[in-house]
Amino acid sequence: MGEQAQPDRRRAGTQEQALPGGQVTSTVRVGDTVRRPVSRGFYGDPGFVRDLLLFLEQAGWAGAPRFLGSDQQGRQVLTFLDGHVAWDWTGGQPEAVSGDASLARAGELTKELHDLTAGTALAGESEVVCHNDLWPGNIVYRDLGQGLRPVAFIDWDLASPGERIHDVARLCWQYAGWWEGSDPAEVNRRSTVICDGYGLADRSGLVETVLWWQERCWRGIDRAAEAGDPAMAGLRASGAVEEIKAAYAWVERHREELH
Repeated sequence: MGEQAQPDRRRAGTQEQALPGGQVTSTVRVGDTVRRPVSRGFYGDPGFVRDLLLFLEQAGWAGAPRFLGSDQQGRQVLTFLDGHVAWDWTGGQPEAVSGDASLARAGELTKELHDLTAGTALAGESEVVCHNDLWPGNIVYRDLGQGLRPVAFIDWDLASPGERIHDVARLCWQYAGWWEGSDPAEVNRRSTVICDGYGLADRSGLVETVLWWQERCWRGIDRAAEAGDPAMAGLRASGAVEEIKAAYAWVERHREELH
């Protein structure tokens, strides 16, 4: 998918405000827009994320920001999605962020994305297009009358063709607590809520897919850090690799219980 000229639909506003989170990319808010450095994305083509976001807009799906073009610095310009984003867990988060209703809704929102992209040129020979980085820090929550609930996903840089279970497993890992110190019974219960929300009938590959994600993540961070990527070097220095390896070992130890 090559680069195509896009209309500049930016709105007024020049004051940049750094947004929290952003362990890998530096993201700022300008008025009612967000500016992000262009990621090479899938196939090394930054146009994939652009085309995906334009497709989701044309489909009328409210679960993703709108792509508005590029600014004078070459950054992506996206609509700012107002709401609560659970960037920082050190100080705690509202109970509703990790409550069962939010788990189920996150599963539903993931299925909406998958159903929209299934069978499209964007999915190619895969089942669907996956977000590939689903965790509460990439989810926008709003209170629509019943407490905070997921309404949209942000940070689409890793999106690519994939299988439905890829996103569901990533969501379970990050959202249901597949890591050292967790209670396997509670992890099972929370993962079931997510899978029920999604409507995933075949869950036989869930454990193996979580392990696949965990190994892929720590090896990817290590490889990029060794290649000199400063963001990945920072992640590794923060202890992320060791934390993920510990999570992998926990899943291995509790494999039978989690099945």
